[in-house]
Amino acid sequence: MNRKNINGKTVSFSRTEQVHVIKPCDLNGGGRLFGGALLSMLDEIAGIVAKRHSGCNNVTTAAIDHLDFKDGAYVNDLLVIIGYVTYTGNTSMEVRIDTYVENNEGMRHPINRAFFVMVAMGANNRPTKVPPLIIENEFQQAEWDCALKRKENRIKMKNDF
Repeated sequence: MNRKNINGKTVSFSRTEQVHVIKPCDLNGGGRLFGGALLSMLDEIAGIVAKRHSGCNNVTTAAIDHLDFKDGAYVNDLLVIIGYVTYTGNTSMEVRIDTYVENNEGMRHPINRAFFVMVAMGANNRPTKVPPLIIENEFQQAEWDCALKRKENRIKMKNDF
């Protein structure tokens, strides 16, 4: 399916990368990065990506899928967080967030992946339309297709709830 649209935005338009140094205040009692601290960072990145794509000053987190922890992070680790839009609906966007620890040689190893569903909010604090996502390659198309499956699963789980 071709989603090229003159009013759309590309994946790279809103792609965001941030680097954080893990501080002692970010750790849990076991000396590893506290999951809640990481979740706060991820939500911030998802919000930035969604604001950039939607052009709205107000976006809200509607759902978080697959918050998978693969490894830990420790004090003084460089935490690299990369987010980008994988899917757009009428008023919502799915944002993929990948988290890495980067060593002193610049090598990164993944420690977390999550998918955030963000909704653009208009001036009346109601959901508002977002620009379509322009798919430019096969990888982005595969991401879109997987996002559709996650959306179907979220709807099914919501109906079962």
